[in-house]
Amino acid sequence: MSETTEKIWDVLMVGAGPASLSAAIYTTREDLSTVLYEKGVIGGLAATTDWVDNYPGFAKGVSGLELAEQLEQQAVRFGAKIEFGEVLNIKDSGKYKTVSTTDGDIKAKAVLISTGSDYNKLGIPGEAEFYGKGVHYCATCDGAFYRDKKLVVVGGGNSAVQEAIFLTKFATHIDLLVRGDKFRASDVLIKELDKFPQIKVHMNTTTDKIVGGDDGKVNKVVGTDKKSGKKVEFDTNGVFVFIGLLPNTGFLKNTGIEFDEIGLIKTDENLETNISGVFCAGDVRSGATMQIASAIGEGATSALNIRKYLESL
Repeated sequence: MSETTEKIWDVLMVGAGPASLSAAIYTTREDLSTVLYEKGVIGGLAATTDWVDNYPGFAKGVSGLELAEQLEQQAVRFGAKIEFGEVLNIKDSGKYKTVSTTDGDIKAKAVLISTGSDYNKLGIPGEAEFYGKGVHYCATCDGAFYRDKKLVVVGGGNSAVQEAIFLTKFATHIDLLVRGDKFRASDVLIKELDKFPQIKVHMNTTTDKIVGGDDGKVNKVVGTDKKSGKKVEFDTNGVFVFIGLLPNTGFLKNTGIEFDEIGLIKTDENLETNISGVFCAGDVRSGATMQIASAIGEGATSALNIRKYLESL
């Protein structure tokens, strides 16, 4: 057995995105032994974001990778241990939690779940290739790059309509592609669309392919008009996809942790789940704003609440 599996940690964090890394800075400064388990990329979605323009303190913006690296270095400097591996289950064993991982079972007095959410993908040609080069999943993060440009927005729910309206602050024209014959968005939002003539709605339109030019950036979206069966093309400078989020919570199905209707983790005002000593922060939490700045804030808040919890044991 490794040292990690033998000892009882004060805190085990599942995921090493901005929320966990922020929390780890606080817990380690409080001399709480802290280990983070990450199965993918340290920094999570933030690390794979080409450029972050709305994180406070960086007037000229910062690359997602650099921001993630700085958070990692800061957490490690204070004593956080980061392990690469997958968490398979969490069991409440009374005075401590037993966390099953690909490295074996690990015991911790408290657990922070901050595994984040991933954006639902279209799964079409060009989507992965042009991610960050014209394909985006966050309007508030990347919309400002498209001032006086043309955009395609994909989706028919509340988020798609809300984000399309938000993007009118920047884009001169937006083609909103809706796969079905009606919106899934609320009536209030649908009526709001009438106030924005720069948004053109295309119902019964699939999104089949994202095409780029010689400059390596998106310049066209190819779809299908489901009624006529004919191919349709939309010239564009970028594509924003809003077809829902996929919370990274599959490993929690048999833990007894409560979720909301879309699969995000429910917490109380202390960011604690329904299981005592198990906390949650960041994009995987029900009610999260899906912003790096707020994830980092929730990480700090959860760390302070974890300290209070440990003091009460």
